[in-house]
Amino acid sequence: MDLARITSTYEADGVVGNVAVVSAHEAATHRKRLEAVEAEHGSLHYINKIHTVMASPYELVTSDAVLDVVESLIGPDILLYNSTYIIKEPHTDAYVAWHQDLTYWGLSDDNAQVSMWLAIAPAPVESGCMVMVPGSHKAGRAEHVERPGDGNVLLLGQQIEDVDVELARPCALEAGEASFHHGWTIHTSAPNTTDDRRIGLNVQFVAPHNHQTGEDMTATLLRGEDRYGHYRPEPRPSGEIDRDQLDELFAADRKMKDSFQTK
Repeated sequence: MDLARITSTYEADGVVGNVAVVSAHEAATHRKRLEAVEAEHGSLHYINKIHTVMASPYELVTSDAVLDVVESLIGPDILLYNSTYIIKEPHTDAYVAWHQDLTYWGLSDDNAQVSMWLAIAPAPVESGCMVMVPGSHKAGRAEHVERPGDGNVLLLGQQIEDVDVELARPCALEAGEASFHHGWTIHTSAPNTTDDRRIGLNVQFVAPHNHQTGEDMTATLLRGEDRYGHYRPEPRPSGEIDRDQLDELFAADRKMKDSFQTK
């Protein structure tokens, strides 16, 4: 893994893609584990803090392959802020409008965070892979409007209306590959027109000094040390699915969604 290339590309473009995190075979195994839990408990699409109750996502986000990349981007002290599966079912109209993640997060340091999108299933262009505007992170926050209810899966229906689409580039991923992007990088994704599910594990990492300004939140220290104590510790899964923690998971999911700040 060429960490120097990853870092320089990320700094220039605000996104780096096709980073091999696990093999295609390992990704397929993690998909089977996810779908076995879904068969028992229902859809896990957009449930925040999933790493607190499921072993599979916790194993993925704590791997050295992931943390080495994250360290190269935000430094040696790493907190896991959130993780959630984002799933587009086959031949559905769901899409994600042009947006920037940081607009609603209320974090104190824009640059001390990074998001990973890990393909648990292949994410070609036809499945509605993410499409990024390289370099857009350098301009900071763009104006968003809120239009919920039109198929945009973002919680508040937020979207940017003025985007130079000529600059946009698709970020197709093979199973087991990941992309890493800055919270100000403008991106979107189209509906899934394929016969397969598009399954991604979406993860946010922050440096410990980077705190959530509006809520008392939890996080998990993955590497280095936390000298600030802005976040309360959170549970770690005790098995493939920690049924005793499911009520706490749904409460944490609601709190994470409530923390999104309109501006």
